[in-house]
Amino acid sequence: MVDIVGVGHCCQDYLCIIENYPPEDGSTHITQITSQGGGAVATAMVAAARLGIHTGYIGNLGDDEIGDMIISEFQQEQVNVSTISRLPNVKSLSSYVMIQPENGTRTKFPYQGKIPPISWDEKKKEMLRNAKILHLDGTDYENALNAALLAKEYGVTISLDGCSRQQDNSKNKELASMADILIMNAVYPMAVSGKSNIKDALLEISTWGPKIILSTAGANGVYAVIDRKVYHYKPCKAKVVDTTGAGDVFHGAFLVAYLMGKSFDDCIGFAQYTAAIKCVQIGGRTGIPDLQRVEKNYKCFTGTRL
Repeated sequence: MVDIVGVGHCCQDYLCIIENYPPEDGSTHITQITSQGGGAVATAMVAAARLGIHTGYIGNLGDDEIGDMIISEFQQEQVNVSTISRLPNVKSLSSYVMIQPENGTRTKFPYQGKIPPISWDEKKKEMLRNAKILHLDGTDYENALNAALLAKEYGVTISLDGCSRQQDNSKNKELASMADILIMNAVYPMAVSGKSNIKDALLEISTWGPKIILSTAGANGVYAVIDRKVYHYKPCKAKVVDTTGAGDVFHGAFLVAYLMGKSFDDCIGFAQYTAAIKCVQIGGRTGIPDLQRVEKNYKCFTGTRL
């Protein structure tokens, strides 16, 4: 039995540290290359598992070498892979990430291959039915919608990572409206609400149905809706090497704190600290701290409202 089950983007990241980002038709040197698992939901499941929560992933991978790498890393992190289907003649997803060492910012080049939709057999339904939280992203709308509909039927709390968007904005609104916990990046709120600033966007989205609404803004901290007011939380500072996966780790950590019954401000501080520590190493997963470290230190960074 798992506490959090994920349905969403799962890939293998190839991370390249570059000297600088070249102009068009220019060139630069890659000084370091590493590879590790990536994807918004997949990395959130790894983060939650490392923090001591039982997690699982439902989805499809190709029956290829990249799929083998993804499965192997999930198993090392104790993420349940029993509901991952391996499909012949399908290429698992990958992403190439260029990292600038002076500030840790990254530019992503995802390979958006076509993975067939999830076939919801009884084993997959059982994992979802017995979970406490379903964590989604909108990368594959059909998979996300079908999972959310099942979660509603089973009474499972729905968490949505507001990152990937569909061109048809009604689909984005539909998914957002189904979420109990909606944590978005800095761009998503304005894009899906049609509002021009973060405060108005979050207040608009708060009328759609989610009970918890946050927007992560990196070095600018976190915005949250509380009692129909928008609050700004100061960022947790760290010596940033790579920001890849920081938002994904925030999601996983927030859900762990939520399941632990922490206060709202503590959930934010717990997630901020976990994501910040992740950023001191390359990749979305290598730097994720364990629960002991987070519990010992996060109170120094507990979500402080500005």
